[in-house]
Amino acid sequence: MDRFLLALAAFAALFQPRFDWPLSPVPTVTRPFEAPADAYSAGHRGVDLAASPGQEVLAAGPGVVVFSGSLAGRGVVSVDHDGGLRTTYEPVLPVVAEGDQVYGGQVIGTVVAGHPGCPAGACLHWGVRRGEEYLDPLTLVPAPRTRLRLKPWDPGSP
Repeated sequence: MDRFLLALAAFAALFQPRFDWPLSPVPTVTRPFEAPADAYSAGHRGVDLAASPGQEVLAAGPGVVVFSGSLAGRGVVSVDHDGGLRTTYEPVLPVVAEGDQVYGGQVIGTVVAGHPGCPAGACLHWGVRRGEEYLDPLTLVPAPRTRLRLKPWDPGSP
């Protein structure tokens, strides 16, 4: 029985969130992930998160910065994590450099306004991929906490 419980715990761990949100507090998703049909099809290979210009961008987990700079006129930071995962954040003004070791929650830059289609003051585009496969970042973070409120109970009510 102990082996079964250990195997079950290991299996469950595979499906636990492994990253934290790259913005604090937990942001509103303004555009969800849309998986492309194939490597060359249209899609939205990440999520857009409502932010404020100048808001701190946090590393979603520990890793090594593999890119920090401008790409197509936008500031971008990419971090490699264990398990072959890479997170990318844009548009940002980076405060880390290529080769830097980062920890989860560490400030890696600040959000810059000007993300196309953003309905907020600014948006952070956050992407995750494993090798060449893009993943929905929202499947890798804890769900926002729901606040439950109890209403007064009236035993005479139907």
